[in-house]
Amino acid sequence: MKINYVVLGTNDMEAAVRFYDSLFEQTEFQQTFATERMTFWQGEDKDSAFAVAKPFDEGPATHGNGTMIGLSVGSIDEVERLYQKALQLGGRCEGQPGQRGPRFSAYIRDLDHNKIVFSD
Repeated sequence: MKINYVVLGTNDMEAAVRFYDSLFEQTEFQQTFATERMTFWQGEDKDSAFAVAKPFDEGPATHGNGTMIGLSVGSIDEVERLYQKALQLGGRCEGQPGQRGPRFSAYIRDLDHNKIVFSD
């Protein structure tokens, strides 16, 4: 298992994009994808990504709301297994297993309400 992306919430997308474009200017991370709600930066290998986003629930971004950890788990079966295991352990569903863009993913909240996504 490895972490494949990190998302941080923002209340000011334009300022956040300016900040991270500048911060990553002399690194391998380059802006690769942007929507009105989310902007991604990736390295050349595309194995990891960093993003800023307006929180999906439309609440204010805080040091927790809008923050999500993505775990690349290697297969659809493992996505489904870990999703079910998290629910059995008392986690909460934030998005059932399914195809989302190029990845098969499932979203949960842990016991402290941290958002985690498992992706193939």
